Amino acid sequence: MKRAHAMPFGAEVQPEGGVRFRLWAPSADRVDLCLGAPDAPRILAMDRLAGGWYELRVPEARATVRYAYRIDGGPRVPDPASRFQPEDVHGASEVVDPGHFDWTDGSWHGRPWEEAVLYELHIGTFTEQGTYDGVAQRLDHLVELGVTAVELMPLSEAPGGRNWGYDGVQLFAPEARYGRPEDLKRLIQAVHARGLMLFVDVVYNHFGPEGNYLHHYAEAFFSDRHHTPWGAALNFDGPNSRTVRDFVIHNALYWIEEFNLDGLRLDAVDRIIDDSEPDILSELAAAVRSAVGGRRHVHLVLENDRNAAHRLERDAGGRPRSFTAQWNDDIHHVYHGLLTEETGGYYRDYADRRIERLGRALTQGFVYQGEPSVHRGGQRRGEPSAHLPPTAFVSFLQNHDQIGNRAFGERIDALAPAEAVEAAAAILLLAPSPPLLFMGEEWAAPQPFYFFCDFGPELAQKVRDGRRKEFARFPEFTHPAARERIPDPNAPDTFRACILDWSDRERSPHRERLALYRRLLRLRHAEIVPRLKGVGGGIGAFEVLGERGLLARWGLADGARLTLVANMGPDAAPVVAGLPAGRLLFATDGQDPVGLSKGAMPPWSVAWFLDGGGAAA
Repeated sequence: MKRAHAMPFGAEVQPEGGVRFRLWAPSADRVDLCLGAPDAPRILAMDRLAGGWYELRVPEARATVRYAYRIDGGPRVPDPASRFQPEDVHGASEVVDPGHFDWTDGSWHGRPWEEAVLYELHIGTFTEQGTYDGVAQRLDHLVELGVTAVELMPLSEAPGGRNWGYDGVQLFAPEARYGRPEDLKRLIQAVHARGLMLFVDVVYNHFGPEGNYLHHYAEAFFSDRHHTPWGAALNFDGPNSRTVRDFVIHNALYWIEEFNLDGLRLDAVDRIIDDSEPDILSELAAAVRSAVGGRRHVHLVLENDRNAAHRLERDAGGRPRSFTAQWNDDIHHVYHGLLTEETGGYYRDYADRRIERLGRALTQGFVYQGEPSVHRGGQRRGEPSAHLPPTAFVSFLQNHDQIGNRAFGERIDALAPAEAVEAAAAILLLAPSPPLLFMGEEWAAPQPFYFFCDFGPELAQKVRDGRRKEFARFPEFTHPAARERIPDPNAPDTFRACILDWSDRERSPHRERLALYRRLLRLRHAEIVPRLKGVGGGIGAFEVLGERGLLARWGLADGARLTLVANMGPDAAPVVAGLPAGRLLFATDGQDPVGLSKGAMPPWSVAWFLDGGGAAA
């Protein structure tokens, strides 16, 4: 089976032979194609077409040939739609023929969203190899764990030898340091062969600060009215914005169609500024759903600080109209505050009424549904979300942001007692919302996950100074000597310290944590997932019990009632009198459910009950 996505830009191998090269360069007076070896390329003038387009068909060109564009007789630049950058962001592009790869997963049609258990990983630090093949060698571990979806941090080519991926500048070129495009396709096949979905993070809110040459020949790619924390915003709503919108929409379709992905996670869409109607997000979602046409399961997930519930609406049949789900930062922040007592930064918004906020996140989705945010200077945040199904919200205790944006990249187990983390995990993995794990979380990996990058010297110094300045407002970093202890993002040792040590799984206490996660996910798949298909909104309710106790209930799709009783504190807590109805699904170690009838639960204890409904599938 062959898979390819046709695009109006980039280098396309033609069915009749040769390659068509096409570039949008409305700011250029002349564009030349530099074809072949970078030290002695053929220089071929490209034809200027209407609308700022340049095109040239070269009958003798073939796949694997290197090429670049020369703008107005000056600098040579790579193709912004390059399918592969073998020599990083500043080097020549390579023509890739997707028809050369034979896919063998034609019977794969994805998995329904209610089955999702996501596992986020960074390819460079997931294994010592730091490659697509390295990930493939660990897939059986994920199957045994109970994961159903692998989520890769961004793959678009970014500068240097190490990067989180959010500094990508060639959105169509899978990161060369991890392998060739064919290696990524083999990984995707291996993922599908094990019954797993594969998602990729995509970044449409900015380009990285190094290697982006679009300013040289396509100034219209960027807005002169909108700005982001990373510089000029992409031009989605001004003059000449049609091509910019097409570029992003084709990128989404490219990953879905040419790489047979099961979904995308769109990074920080609250930083995408678009005053047009429909906006770029709505148009992108419509294009993806139209292209897939119901032939397979494809899921679109948002990160959106605005808590815009309208983007998660369902149709009359319960299907997502646009986006499938959103990462629920609210529930993470509540968990983190309960486990660590931290109140700095955005945790200020969750410093009080934590159990009430946890109950609201578990049963209604967002904590902030229009209430003012202290952290944001009193600005109202969010939209009502209780009418949405719990499957519209991805819950997590950890992810790359919440670990890596800390000064020292600490995972939650470095900040909270093990029993507290395990209680939170017991809620996370059995609650109706799809859970997300961050690589190594399942065995309480001790390695940090720092922010790391590999920029050129001048930019590297700016990033180093900027990161230390960013933390200067925190009391513990007011002294310059304290800030000097913050790891240098550009140092190779900072990156190496983040690589998982897989032998930790065999040692205590990591072995025991892994066993707990496996047990909880077996229960999820056996008892919870079969009851989520077709589940609607407004199915949950909760009560606060004392200072740190919580009682929550959900009515599931088969008529069963799922009940959670939890004490999320370090002291014994009063709870409801008598046992909840139904059979006990799970109780934390040392928790005697009969003790519930005596009116108290031990510290950091969780019990789940299931009453009624049909037999689990």
